[in-house]
Amino acid sequence: MSESITLDLLKKLRLTGMESTLAARLNQARESSLSYEELLMMLFHDELESRQQKSLFNRVKQAHFEEPKSFDNFELSPYSTQAKQAIHTLMTGKSIKEKNHVIIMGPVGTGKTHLAQALGLLACQRQKKVCFIRTNDLLHRFHQSRADETWARLFKRYTKYDVLILDDFGLKTLSAEQSGDLYDLIAAMHINSMLIFTSNRKIEGWMDVFYDPIMANAALDRIVNKAYRVVLDGESYRKKSIPKFNEESDK
Repeated sequence: MSESITLDLLKKLRLTGMESTLAARLNQARESSLSYEELLMMLFHDELESRQQKSLFNRVKQAHFEEPKSFDNFELSPYSTQAKQAIHTLMTGKSIKEKNHVIIMGPVGTGKTHLAQALGLLACQRQKKVCFIRTNDLLHRFHQSRADETWARLFKRYTKYDVLILDDFGLKTLSAEQSGDLYDLIAAMHINSMLIFTSNRKIEGWMDVFYDPIMANAALDRIVNKAYRVVLDGESYRKKSIPKFNEESDK
């Protein structure tokens, strides 16, 4: 069977991983006198790797990260020893495996969102279904969904995620409706899914965010007792990125 016919068959069977490496693998087999079994095994590995890469690409795309962030470009030096130890623990993926929640706290610009997205990417690499969204945006979507009666469908959609990242929690005090929506989401997800919060507030101040203190207690009880806590200290990254002008040139 000619190589062109084989390529055509691979295309029809949608074995795109094999299709893209067939020519190189055939040359390798000839040069190294590989057996048919060895050639097939390499092609099968190529197909598997191709499918895994496509699957990862789709999971990352569907997560809607703000930016492609990973642990590879996460700078640890500005943080305290305690924060570094906590981050190293997150990098092992233990929290993902055990479905432990994560609370990332710190002042503006200290890398909370970067860390949350890096952890989200790691979850994607572990074949988890991930969603990144700002807390206010999520609650706004719930509010809008009531107008066209799609709230139940939207709620079900978010509870299907393995990992839900709620960025910038606690920027605003929640209304009664928002508090109820967030509590319902936490109650539905806290056992079978992993929740990641980033916040400028310390946990002690989270009670003030909810409209109802009883609901706040119930929500926090489900999250805080099962969560890794990371406090990012240090100078704001955004301040470091502000351009410095030469005072002489401004005169």
